[in-house]
Amino acid sequence: MSGNLLDAGTRLAAQAFLAAVPLLFALAAFAPHGVRDQMRDSLRAMFGLTGVSDQELQKVLNGSGTEGLKETSGAVGALVALVSATSFSRAMARVCERAWGLPRAGTRIAAWRWTVWLLALVLVVLLQAPIRSGFGAGAWLGVPLYFLVSTGVWLWTQRLLLVKRVRWLPLLPGALLAATATTVLGLTARLYMPNALNRALSEYGSLGLVLTMLSWLIVVCAALTFAFTIGAVLAREPPLNRHLGTDRPADADPDATTDTDIDA
Repeated sequence: MSGNLLDAGTRLAAQAFLAAVPLLFALAAFAPHGVRDQMRDSLRAMFGLTGVSDQELQKVLNGSGTEGLKETSGAVGALVALVSATSFSRAMARVCERAWGLPRAGTRIAAWRWTVWLLALVLVVLLQAPIRSGFGAGAWLGVPLYFLVSTGVWLWTQRLLLVKRVRWLPLLPGALLAATATTVLGLTARLYMPNALNRALSEYGSLGLVLTMLSWLIVVCAALTFAFTIGAVLAREPPLNRHLGTDRPADADPDATTDTDIDA
């Protein structure tokens, strides 16, 4: 079981990386300067970037060569970014479905949810700098605020990508576990990632950067996969099942019967 979960987390991390790279370049090419500055600050807050790795980030987001990037990417680049990103959304949806033992939702119903989830995730990433700093108040507020925001994000993620087939309350254990994991990993990233990225860049160049980021994403995505799965198990087992209502046969949202289309 743990091997299957780790494999699912690794696949999810690969899709996350394939989504992040084209989206980052698309953002650098088409977003206003204010949005690019906010993204740079948020990525610095997430990874504590300094030195060479921070310089590499500035090369991507500082706007130099923007017009050339627009010309070379254009509609094709935007399409590639969108396809890659929705692959990440689909992979996350499948992780949630496997955690609850649900069949794959039909594309007709789920497709718009993949896009909405992705846009919301980009917004959350953009807001990482003010959230983690507690909007200027410091870490004493930033850490609990980040945990609360993460809990809401992962609760809504499961609800949205499961196409309302599970009620809100049973999804709470998985959301709390995922928020705990991402909060701890977020604090750890600021300690580990700056030196790891700078060392990888100096020794292996861009390939080292790719391997380091992919390794970190594997850890994060594996943690999310385990969190959602363990949360689903806890929600259906005593004593939580009595409090969450999952001890009753019909634990799905009654609206879900009119809002799902299951593939054969």
